[in-house]
Amino acid sequence: MGLCRDRRAQSSLRRSLPQSGRSQFDATFGGSGRADANQVARSHHHWSAIKQRPRLFQFQRSRRAVKIHPTAIVDPKAKIGTDVAIGPYTVIGGNVVIGERSTIESHVVVEPGVTIGAANLIGHGAILGSAPQDLSFSPERKTYVAIGNENVIREHCTIHRGSAEGSVTKIGDNNFLMAGAHVGHNCEIGNNVIIANNCLLGGHVRIGDGAFLGGACVFHQHMCVGQLAITQGASAFSKDIPPFVIAAERNYIFGLNVVGLRRAGFSAKDRDEIKATFKLIYMSDLNIAQALEKASAMNFGPAAREFIDFVANAKKRGICPLKRGADTDVAI
Repeated sequence: MGLCRDRRAQSSLRRSLPQSGRSQFDATFGGSGRADANQVARSHHHWSAIKQRPRLFQFQRSRRAVKIHPTAIVDPKAKIGTDVAIGPYTVIGGNVVIGERSTIESHVVVEPGVTIGAANLIGHGAILGSAPQDLSFSPERKTYVAIGNENVIREHCTIHRGSAEGSVTKIGDNNFLMAGAHVGHNCEIGNNVIIANNCLLGGHVRIGDGAFLGGACVFHQHMCVGQLAITQGASAFSKDIPPFVIAAERNYIFGLNVVGLRRAGFSAKDRDEIKATFKLIYMSDLNIAQALEKASAMNFGPAAREFIDFVANAKKRGICPLKRGADTDVAI
């Protein structure tokens, strides 16, 4: 009798205690399994999962855990690597590959045909691999998105798959896409690129390694941004932006990215040659064709040659011009 009284007292005490002590992990990857009276009706998938006593940990052959929230919908044909975490209400389609140690947060949609490499973070509400915004696109086409390793793709980013049959939208390694960024179909983003909040990249835009795109910038389809270029926020561009420059406003160049060149470890000789090519293209009395012809006869190293080659291969809209009055006489 004494034991029964003790148990009843303990039960009464438990009922009187608040539930706020539950760990954040429990709240994120499974909760208690008890529905609150104020919760909305769950989907058939949710209740089926509850009846089957959902396991928060699934194991690959290596016996390393994959954490999948019971409300997430993962197609059986998706290939999920080890140590992957998939958050609440996320939808993973078929023919999707997610590399090891990646985290997919809540309410993410990963459409069929998306490959995500290792150690990526996909933020809440991101949508990867949805159909391109292209009037010529046919839903029957097999197109793809390929994302490399160690990228951070924050909340509500959208990345569209390719448009033409078999084409791919490509994201490299170690990139940081801030919340709300949009990457259009067939874009190619290099490595170590930072794309700030609410940037809009039209279809077929190419971004070179180490570029920094300021917040709310808009980039016209088919344009290119060179290596280590930096753009001012709230700017708009329809012409190509050469490597190593600072671009701002509407299609204007303001000088060289001096700080970026130093931080990237370019030698003094390379920086001097880049400055010489910049002056030849932008500050001489020669037109672009004449400047390129003169540059071809000069003994520049690889960095300066990259600048010249970019200008020579610019798209039909050409490169952004130099802003009149810009202070470009900066020692680098």
